[in-house]
Amino acid sequence: QVQLVESGGGLVQAGGSLRLSCAASGLTFSRYTMGWFRQVPGKEREFVAAIRRFGGNTFYADSVKGRFTISRDNTKNTIYLQMNNLNHEDTAVYFCAASSSEILTTIRTMSPYKNWGQGTQVTVSS
Repeated sequence: QVQLVESGGGLVQAGGSLRLSCAASGLTFSRYTMGWFRQVPGKEREFVAAIRRFGGNTFYADSVKGRFTISRDNTKNTIYLQMNNLNHEDTAVYFCAASSSEILTTIRTMSPYKNWGQGTQVTVSS
């Protein structure tokens, strides 16, 4: 049974930083493309970042490019999201997701990600 557990969320002032972690179990981690998504109440879940299973190529939403960095440690079955220069618009619940497929045209969409964590709240105060 695949489990994804996020941690590291919290309250931070605008301009501050947080690092989210997502620990995975029940899967061959190195064979999965991993992603971060976020959601605010009343809005659809949106793509934040992804890292490929092979090669570690990364992808970002335009809104976070240059501020957020996704990384993975295959020895720890964990991915990270380093978030810098946070602003109020980054306030959301952040979800970790895993995909066993790697169709690059859909990597920024929810469809290839079949396993999801429960989410961690990030609140940025202005």
